[in-house]
Amino acid sequence: MGTDNQTWASDFILLSLSSDWDAQVSLFVLFLVMYMVTMLGNCLIVLLIRLDSRLHTPMYFFLTNLSLVDVSYATSIVPQLLAHFLAEHKAISLQSCAAQLFFSLALGGIEFVLLAVMAYDRYVAVCDPLRYSAIMHGALCAKLAITSWVSGSINSLMHTTITFQLPMCTNKLACVDTSSNEVTIMVSSIVLLMTPLCLVLLSYIRIISTILKIQSREGRRKAFHTCASHLTVVALCYGMAIFTYIQPHSSPSVLQEELISLFYAILTPMLNPMIYSLRNKEVKGAWQKLLWKFSGDKNI
Repeated sequence: MGTDNQTWASDFILLSLSSDWDAQVSLFVLFLVMYMVTMLGNCLIVLLIRLDSRLHTPMYFFLTNLSLVDVSYATSIVPQLLAHFLAEHKAISLQSCAAQLFFSLALGGIEFVLLAVMAYDRYVAVCDPLRYSAIMHGALCAKLAITSWVSGSINSLMHTTITFQLPMCTNKLACVDTSSNEVTIMVSSIVLLMTPLCLVLLSYIRIISTILKIQSREGRRKAFHTCASHLTVVALCYGMAIFTYIQPHSSPSVLQEELISLFYAILTPMLNPMIYSLRNKEVKGAWQKLLWKFSGDKNI
């Protein structure tokens, strides 16, 4: 299609999940509650780590970063989603759409890289515990965290730039052939998503091998609990991503796909702090200490 015949779109019309007003209100309430739980849980985790000096370790430094990513990721999607549930004219400007795409892709990519970094941290803690402090020093932790944020942001910037350099039409997203763009995006996605997954798998192969060599049952149990929370989060994040984006030819309806994508965007950030709170003895101990302190202050 020649450029002279192209009509450029200034905004996008968003299709509602349901045309029924009561259903939209119900979805608004549901996602609002999930968003509030996500914000509360992750903010409390960050605050707890900040207040309890026993949690000032590399593992919880990376967990703080993960919680900040989860809060930002949910915030990049949910508030606008909630507004459109109740809006009569459901549209988003081209600039807002580009910004939302950038932040959601960046934060999603950062999370996957962070999970690989946290897997390496658990590998060092289990496989080389005597040198853990020397290896996972503050400077290295800061570099790994920065690498996570920068790599995810660069990848997202490339995706967003490629996407919004295409001419946007009123009746469809792009007016030109997008095959070369799709190949570029696919390659970068494989690098950013599959590389961290391979590193996670490699780390846990070594971790499991080390745990199996531990003679005492109690020692194996303690070593496993060191990784249990992180392993659960990894399984949740990658499991939800695979379920969302890799579907067979007999895929569900468009509405079901939209609901699955939305729940992936909100459910994972909401569950992460719960997993670390319920499955981690150090976090539960810090909560008990904090609650006891506040309770004691009230009785004075």
